[in-house]
Parts: sequence; structure tokens; C-alpha cells
Amino acid sequence: MRYLLILIIAIPAAEIGLLLFSGKTIGVWPTLLLIILTGVIGAYLAKREGLQTIRRAQEQLRSGQIPGEAVLDGICILLGGILLLIPGFVTDIGGFFMLFPPTRRVIKFFMLNLLRKKIQKGNIKIIK
Repeated sequence: MRYLLILIIAIPAAEIGLLLFSGKTIGVWPTLLLIILTGVIGAYLAKREGLQTIRRAQEQLRSGQIPGEAVLDGICILLGGILLLIPGFVTDIGGFFMLFPPTRRVIKFFMLNLLRKKIQKGNIKIIK
């Protein structure tokens, strides 16, 4: 909970600072165009990656496998798409990291480790 509070304060502060710096450095209109462009590119990438992930999950289900990897991909893609739709450069960087498969692999690794730790501590229980 403490980290969430820090993120709620730190990310908007960083976004405002970067937007002000960008507006001063390259101008207001180019900054606005950059924000809109990243939103459009992000929506396109999220749609493309999301459809690929859905297809992969369906193939895994048809072959009798549990689509665990595809579910984690889907979570990353959803979060990445949301981050790219939020105006600002910090959230855009995080969103692109979650959408591109090479960097998404690293994020999924940390997500799996976090889940394992929570399961081992008993915070998450798996019922059969």
C-alpha cells in the first residue's frame, strides 16, 4: 500500500515535470502531437498484440494446454494499452515496455516471481 501511495504522487509529478520541460524545449504543439501520436500508436500496438495473444490462447486451449503464458501476456498488453492512453511520457515508456515482446518477457518474469512469493507466503491460495 505504501508503494501505491508513492506511485500516485511520484508518477503524476514526473509527468507534469516532463511535459513542462518538453513544452519549453520543443514547443507546446509538438508536445501535444507527440502525446496524441503515442496514444494512437499505442492503441494500434495493443490491438495487434492483443489479437495475437487471443489466437495463441485459443490454440493452447484447443490442444488441451492451460494458456498461462498467454494470460500473463494479456495482462501486460492490457496494462500497456492503458498506460499508453494516459497522457504523459513516463506512462508511455512503461506502456511500450509492456507491449513489445522482448521487454514484456522481462516484466512477465517479475510478475511470476511476485506471484510465487505471494503463494509461498500464503497471501494467494490455489483451490483445486
